[in-house]
Amino acid sequence: METSLYEPVKRFLEGLGYTVKGEIGSCDLVGLRNDDPSVMVIGELKLTFNLELILQGVDRMSVADEIWLAARLSAKGKGRESDRRYRNLCRHLGFGLLGVSAYGHVEILVSPTAPLPRKNPRRRSRVVEEHKRRQGDPVAGGGTRKPIMTAYRQQALACAAAMALAPQRPRDLKHSFPDAQKILRRNVYGWFERSERGVYALTEEGRGALATWLPGTPPGADGNDLSSGGSEQSWDDTAPASA
Repeated sequence: METSLYEPVKRFLEGLGYTVKGEIGSCDLVGLRNDDPSVMVIGELKLTFNLELILQGVDRMSVADEIWLAARLSAKGKGRESDRRYRNLCRHLGFGLLGVSAYGHVEILVSPTAPLPRKNPRRRSRVVEEHKRRQGDPVAGGGTRKPIMTAYRQQALACAAAMALAPQRPRDLKHSFPDAQKILRRNVYGWFERSERGVYALTEEGRGALATWLPGTPPGADGNDLSSGGSEQSWDDTAPASA
């Protein structure tokens, strides 16, 4: 029961200099400092780290000066407490996060004064670049199981469509597709093969991709109309950027 967490968390807060009492005004724990009663700390307890624990903390934000959320640590250390997103949410909200072991040991997972997670400029730039390069809006957000029509896939399909009638040289495609040489050489999807020196042709996989992603594509079409259709891995999971 949640009451099993009370004594360990109470001892922890008392160690910070608070006088702690339980079940006051629907709060699991309330702590005050005798020499500074204007500072109030509230603790909320749950057997597992979950959204309800976060929501309770949010509800207490209008009352408390400091909030600590506490839950039982998972036996194998693979529970929500190990989820970086959960910890970062607590950081953003300014909550302290405590894990209580089966033996009553209290571990600080997040301090209420922990700095906010830093932005990742490299990841941000990749998202922005993918947004700018993608033609139209070909994928409905929220899907997770189907491949995604990324900007890289759009360009590869456009090259494949232009090669549907006959093999092509990268320089012949460069005017319409500036990245054609890199796409044909990297051959991320296995759609292209060299038919002779400096000339590339479609593989069976490439023709199958056209049939799947661009059904009805006439031979030799330029493949520029890729603003609709299907839905590859997300932008940051592919080999080249924005694949």
